Amino acid sequence: MSKIKKLEIENTIISITKINEDDFICLTDMAKAKKGDNRAADIIKNWIRTRTTIEFLGTWEILYNPNFNVVEFDHFKSEAGLPIFVLSPKQWIEKTNAIGITSKSGRYGGTYAHRDIAFEFGAAISPTFKLYLIKEYQRFKAIESNQYNIEWNVKRILSKANYHLHTDAVKNYILPKKNYTKNTEWLSYAEEADLLNVALFKCTAKDWREANPELAKKGMNIRDIASINELAILSNIESMNAEMIRKGIPKNERFKQLNDIAEYQLNVLNKKDSLKALKKLSDDIYLEKNNE
Repeated sequence: MSKIKKLEIENTIISITKINEDDFICLTDMAKAKKGDNRAADIIKNWIRTRTTIEFLGTWEILYNPNFNVVEFDHFKSEAGLPIFVLSPKQWIEKTNAIGITSKSGRYGGTYAHRDIAFEFGAAISPTFKLYLIKEYQRFKAIESNQYNIEWNVKRILSKANYHLHTDAVKNYILPKKNYTKNTEWLSYAEEADLLNVALFKCTAKDWREANPELAKKGMNIRDIASINELAILSNIESMNAEMIRKGIPKNERFKQLNDIAEYQLNVLNKKDSLKALKKLSDDIYLEKNNE
């Protein structure tokens, strides 16, 4: 699971997380909204054991899960409705190889389901709850989308920052010392770009392309998939490298300094989680627009 985020529905906090890029909503939190902490597991078990639910879950898995165990699904479906039939989320997952539901025990555990399944469970709680759930989820996705748009714009700005300073330093202080022709000057620019790549990403542009051929075919490069923190540091070390080039510092010494700086700054920014500020800005902008 990725980092858990929160929705608020009828004064109840509902957790949401991503699994394989899909949103999974906490059924345990949803059940607590109806009967409280003590009955949440029972509510989920009672819901999952009905024939209607099993048919819905099975159909969902058949559509999205190539490894779904249809034989076990048919077995559960044939027993659904019998007085002695019981079924828990863990039994459903283990017996059928289901991927639409995940369940983890413990203090920070709970049962999560793909949003399609969570909406169906919401209907079982109450049609009103389902409607509020869908509405709040849509608001959450709108905020998330706005955050990514801001992030993309920041990445674009950072990727351009100090670029001209860096290329200008190469042009004025490195090219005159080498016997490149006009057609081979790009080699010097590429060498300096890779100096920064190795200092920050620990690989050259060529190394990355060879390790990621599918992305390379789409025209992407190592900097296209960099985080905001990494791009902020790249902007910093571009400026630093330009200044060191201007001062005539040898390449091996420049690399050592740049590598040390990149590692230190990345550690600091990752701990700080600079994206929190962007997310807050994104949320504030979205809410302000919708309250006008």
